[in-house]
Amino acid sequence: MDRLRQRADFLAVANGARATSTGFVVQSLRRDDDGPVRVGFTVTKKNGNAPERNRIRRRLRELVKRLDVITMRPHSDYVLVGRRPALTRDFATMLDDLRSALQRLDRSIPPKASSSQTDTGSRRDNASKRDPSASRNPN
Repeated sequence: MDRLRQRADFLAVANGARATSTGFVVQSLRRDDDGPVRVGFTVTKKNGNAPERNRIRRRLRELVKRLDVITMRPHSDYVLVGRRPALTRDFATMLDDLRSALQRLDRSIPPKASSSQTDTGSRRDNASKRDPSASRNPN
């Protein structure tokens, strides 16, 4: 398991699926390469001063270390966004929260589509494939 470090990677994952919990938010994005699972951690300044943010980040890192590797999808990126309750929440409860959040994400992320199923073109073109009346201009 690798770490996310580039801002562009964090921004890409932010556009993916997300599952919320009391102590954190888990964001996920499926990648097209065959690399390992990558995980990033972020805690904003509104969650406290630097020692508090660092403690939240350390707790999130430890959650991922103790998690079964099989729980995370291969070829995916995950970002855990820490929240203030992560400071005082019971660690075992947070671990259960993370497992359930990953299961929810697993249900919401569709399997990787083959190249023949991938939509190309504009939204209007894709909509017209589904509904012929969608290509009509309402103006």
